[in-house]
Amino acid sequence: MTAAAPAAVIERRGAIALITLNRPDVLNAVNSELSMAVGTALQEFNNDPDLRVAVITGAGRAFCAGADLRALAAGERIHAEGHDEWGFAGLVKHFVDKPVIAAVNGFALGGGTEILLACDLAVIAEDTKLGLPEVKRGLAAAAGGLLRLPRQIPLKLALEVALTGEPIDAATAARWGLVNRVAPADQVVEVALELARKIAANAPLAVHASKRVVHRASNFGSDWSDELWEMNADELRTVFRSEDAKEGPRAFAEKRAPRWQGR
Repeated sequence: MTAAAPAAVIERRGAIALITLNRPDVLNAVNSELSMAVGTALQEFNNDPDLRVAVITGAGRAFCAGADLRALAAGERIHAEGHDEWGFAGLVKHFVDKPVIAAVNGFALGGGTEILLACDLAVIAEDTKLGLPEVKRGLAAAAGGLLRLPRQIPLKLALEVALTGEPIDAATAARWGLVNRVAPADQVVEVALELARKIAANAPLAVHASKRVVHRASNFGSDWSDELWEMNADELRTVFRSEDAKEGPRAFAEKRAPRWQGR
């Protein structure tokens, strides 16, 4: 990689945006440039009506080695300049309406695991290990790992990962429900793209609203809560009034593929 190479790149694969962390010489460690490049790519993805799903992966033999310790040691910031609201890697606090899939190739402990946790779905390589080893270095997982892990796996398992700092292998991550697919290392991106294609084939408004409802539901208490049901109705009202809501049943009745308009 040359000095002029972008720290992350976005590539269009039909309706899918493939975003690649592009600092392979440092295992895609996160510095300010990478955070800015990823955050900008996510903005571009979310604003383009022709793009429906994003897949995030890493160049080279790692997904992401976490924060760039050399940058930190030099007193440099690692967040995107002018966009602290995006969080670590320009991603962990950067909510977008459209689905984002992590395609985790290789090393992903610490910050790499936190990026995975911030994505909606995840495909990981068979040899990938996940975990939050920060406590072994007198630190703590500050980029969402401690917040998201107990929402995605049972509490005692999350505490085991967070308090021991020990890694978990791909088979364990799958058994615990932390990832959607485990694939051979050379097939991780393709398996993630296939999952993305299945999502991209669906009605965009319905997909976006479904994602928002699932994520917003945790802000409420019991699933018998009136406020929760009001949020659900508010989010889905536009979906059921859309042209796509008419097109779906019509296409089914006419035995053809639906032609979504996203409105």
